Amino acid sequence: MVDFMMFVIVGFLAQAVDGALGMAYGVISSTVLISFGVAPAQASASVHAAELFTTAAAGSAHLYHRNIDWRLFWRLVPFGVAGGMAGTWMITSLDGEQAKPFVTLYLAVIGLWLLVRSFRVIPSKPVRLPIVAPLGAVAGFLDAAGGGGWGPVATTGLLGAGGQPRYVIGTVSASEFLIALSVSTSFLAAMLTGHWEEAAFGAYGTSIAGLIVGGVIAAPISGWMVKTIAEKTLLTMVGCLILLLAGYQTASLFGFL
Repeated sequence: MVDFMMFVIVGFLAQAVDGALGMAYGVISSTVLISFGVAPAQASASVHAAELFTTAAAGSAHLYHRNIDWRLFWRLVPFGVAGGMAGTWMITSLDGEQAKPFVTLYLAVIGLWLLVRSFRVIPSKPVRLPIVAPLGAVAGFLDAAGGGGWGPVATTGLLGAGGQPRYVIGTVSASEFLIALSVSTSFLAAMLTGHWEEAAFGAYGTSIAGLIVGGVIAAPISGWMVKTIAEKTLLTMVGCLILLLAGYQTASLFGFL
């Protein structure tokens, strides 16, 4: 019961941050699971199973508050799904830790850029399709391979391209349900076909249930937050969060944590 309540709290805080900033549910949840000794592939599969529920709730909240750019949504999702399926195949075959240095560098650069932008006049312009396609594919791939990355990569990339924070965050959060669905289906297929021989979820039922309950509770709050908080404040918060994530990953890579 204690473990369940702990993961409820983790799920609540992770979803509150993710829904308001368009990122971090997967990163926070996967980090906690891995710190408890869960293998990276198992952590990613567990988090995506939980995200089937939390992203549905968060997407509904953003839909209610009209935070979704549907044109961007349908341009982003197909590439995210394709990237997620490819990432699932890789993490069930290879060590997903190999991608961490590149993700860390990307997050640090984007985080600094967004902090700079938060002190300037924020442009509001459509994000061009040539940017959306590779961005969605890379975000989906890293999300499946590392247990988190759809939000940090897709949100930061779209904001860096000039997207309006409220609609970028709402769109990325809503589209995450379809990404989680495709990744979870790919994990299941890998397990059933014997490609993923180390699959085992019985020991993680409590943690998955806790992440689901906490995330679903927090989802309605996050939809209201992204609608209410000023755009410059959102950009500053996103930039700071990304730098913190990049700092944590850097410390882990060099053995300081």
